[in-house]
Amino acid sequence: ENLKELVSALEAYESLASFLEHVALVMDNDAKAEGDSVVIMTLHGAKGLEFDSVFLPGWEEDVFPHSRALDESGTKGLEEERRLAYVGLTRARKRVLITFAANRRIYNQWKSQLPSRFVEELPEENVERSGERGLYGGGLEESRAAWNDPAWSNARFGRPRRDAAQPSLSQVKPRESQGTFKVGQRIFHDKFGNGTVLALDGNKLEIDFDKAGTKKVLDSFVQAT
Repeated sequence: ENLKELVSALEAYESLASFLEHVALVMDNDAKAEGDSVVIMTLHGAKGLEFDSVFLPGWEEDVFPHSRALDESGTKGLEEERRLAYVGLTRARKRVLITFAANRRIYNQWKSQLPSRFVEELPEENVERSGERGLYGGGLEESRAAWNDPAWSNARFGRPRRDAAQPSLSQVKPRESQGTFKVGQRIFHDKFGNGTVLALDGNKLEIDFDKAGTKKVLDSFVQAT
């Protein structure tokens, strides 16, 4: 297991020298640390490290998993994002605090956010949700209520809840493809709404959505109207 973790950590660096430089820097910072401290890093940079407590902010759809990963790489991109989620969760020896925002300012515009699909895949018996007396004074309580709203349920692409007894994140399965789509055909997407197919590339569609603009999505996430 340790060797697999080492190989996985090495993949993020161009050379052995750059990896050793990173390790030396981390060890040097650890040696200089006095008392309690906070270390900020990316999920890629966290590979091979462990901490008693880990904070994972921004677990929202289009942020994590990132919309670009889904648009450009489809299922492969989703699995890479899920692998990073697993890396983040397993950096913690004792506890993990995951946060998501109901609203976020992206590209100078405020957007209503959905909790990441990875949140739904966590085992219920290991999850403690912050309530009205939590850090956000009820903010997460409102988000939890919205999470159970039918509109949000539709946006989760009908994914079944993972069996809580399983130790790892589950495979998210989209609905079956509706069949062959054609350029100019009108479709509906659970999150982006109605749109028109502009181009086809295998099972990926380039769609001009009425309100969300042009995006690339897998055909299994849309349905003909």
